[in-house]
Amino acid sequence: MIVFDKLWQTMREKGISTYTLREKCGIDSKTVRRLRANDNIETKTLSKLCTVLECTLSDIAEFIPDET
Repeated sequence: MIVFDKLWQTMREKGISTYTLREKCGIDSKTVRRLRANDNIETKTLSKLCTVLECTLSDIAEFIPDET
């Protein structure tokens, strides 16, 4: 499972709000909800996030294996 817990931490560290993401990236509120719920996200969106946050993918997402 891919989780986006690191995204929220990186955003806090850089002082970037979800409002800023929506304005600078063109990410809509539906996508923000999907990120909060750890739902599937397009790679295009991940690229936009990394660009705006000036970070790498590992700074915003993490793979956690299923226990099953």
